[in-house]
Amino acid sequence: MTQALIFDMDGTLFQTERILEVSLDDAFNRLRALKKWDGETPIEKYREIMGVPLPKVWETLLPHHSLEEREQTDAFFLERLIQNIREGKGALYPHVQDVFRYLKENDYSIYIASNGLIGYLKAIVDYYGLNQWVSETFSIQQMESLNKSDLVRHIVDKYQITNGAVIGDRLSDINAAKDNGLASVGCRFDFAREEELAKADVIMEDLIEIKTLFPAQKQRIK
Repeated sequence: MTQALIFDMDGTLFQTERILEVSLDDAFNRLRALKKWDGETPIEKYREIMGVPLPKVWETLLPHHSLEEREQTDAFFLERLIQNIREGKGALYPHVQDVFRYLKENDYSIYIASNGLIGYLKAIVDYYGLNQWVSETFSIQQMESLNKSDLVRHIVDKYQITNGAVIGDRLSDINAAKDNGLASVGCRFDFAREEELAKADVIMEDLIEIKTLFPAQKQRIK
């Protein structure tokens, strides 16, 4: 039986940290130039909430700014993220392409479900050529609820998935798996928290462990 593996993007496949700080600095430098921010760039606070949808990010980082100002900052931040990706300043985690190639060769279906926006995800997928292995990439932007469990449910319903797992580094990924009757694989990577990972069915330190967790077809037949 074909299994479906649904991967998170930030902090699971893509090393967001590589472009996060410089892009956030760009966004807050813009606010400083407009006289709408006079403090340091709140990079640590952003790291604390990493993984939540961007509208919630700006509610947290800019609690006293108007909705219009948050939306303008969000749009500028997204532009800088995409530009940095296209300039090669980001990076996938080790073994992503090797693992995807292995999974595809062994009849696993691969999907991406992310809290990132559509344009951002497309930039990553295009730059690293992930579409040769990934069946489809889904953004939280497609869900009015901005809820990861709803996004995974959309994938499950669209592709009639009955067997598989969600692989990610945050509690929203683990809950999305459980809420949809799938296995949860927690990634102990850059933004992971131990109290959240404790709720996962399995925890891994490196993506290469996927090959052990999801063996080749011939091995599964024995």
